[in-house]
Amino acid sequence: MTSTDQTRFPAGGVSAPPAGLRPTARPSARRAQTRRKWYEIVGLTTPALVVYVTFVLVPMGFAFYYSLFRWRGVGPPTEYVGFKNYTLAFQDPIFLDALRNNAIVVFGSLLIQGPIALGVALLLNRRFRGRSTFRLLAFVPYVLAEVTVGIMWKLILTGDGTVDVLLRAVGLGGLVQAWLADLDVVIWTLLFVLTWKYVGFAIILLLAGLSNVPDELTEAAAIDGASWWQIQRHITLPLLGPTIRIWMFLSMIGSLQVFDVVWVTSVPAVRSLGASATMATYMVDNGFFARLWGYGNAVAVILFVISFVAALLFQRFLLRRDIEGAITRRAN
Repeated sequence: MTSTDQTRFPAGGVSAPPAGLRPTARPSARRAQTRRKWYEIVGLTTPALVVYVTFVLVPMGFAFYYSLFRWRGVGPPTEYVGFKNYTLAFQDPIFLDALRNNAIVVFGSLLIQGPIALGVALLLNRRFRGRSTFRLLAFVPYVLAEVTVGIMWKLILTGDGTVDVLLRAVGLGGLVQAWLADLDVVIWTLLFVLTWKYVGFAIILLLAGLSNVPDELTEAAAIDGASWWQIQRHITLPLLGPTIRIWMFLSMIGSLQVFDVVWVTSVPAVRSLGASATMATYMVDNGFFARLWGYGNAVAVILFVISFVAALLFQRFLLRRDIEGAITRRAN
């Protein structure tokens, strides 16, 4: 028997089927494997889903339910008013001032913190002595507790406080203001405090993004004669785009929900007039202290809807390319 015959008729008299015709896994085995995968998915997601439903969806449902009643927090709500609490909110000039202040904080944070953080991050991304120390100092305000920051700046900005003393000492006493009491100045004072507090987070986030920019690209551009500014403009900033957009998203949502720094730093009498109120402080003032629980829940629902819609629009028009790119890379 030749070697060809041995290949065609191996020992035992039964030939092995070609690789393409070999039987695949049994249907029952495939079904068992599929069930096992689903068991893993359910087992891993169920705890997180239970926590999410218990602490997010259920409270949201209760908030919407109570917002439909005039309720003082004592006994079950019985006086159904429908959407009247929502109408009253948008008819209250103090709430409209709070909306305006939130808008100022949102756009002010993006337009002020962004350029400052980007410039400092580009500077701290270069190698020089003491770079680690400067990075640490830039991040220190962010890790401080919000209450600590609020009390500190309230003492600094109060009448005859540190700021006033320094301005008078350098001959700029004419610039002294009632930083936390002037109705026209207080929101800009709070914006400065918020910028000081949160710009460190933007710096660290951008530094993390800069660490992912390949050195080969910048070195090749430098060899081709590109200046430092041209490298940053045409290479660094485009590659840093996803990180910048993520920071913008986080800054926008945080600015809409800002509460603690404003609450501690601002003066209650000024806040009650709307000059330093935000939607969150307005909600607490009316919900907890005025004991208008139904009205406070209505404000909470309005705040949630505004934040949710803003997040959806931002994701739809600015984060869509980043999300689709991540999904495409994962599929490949």
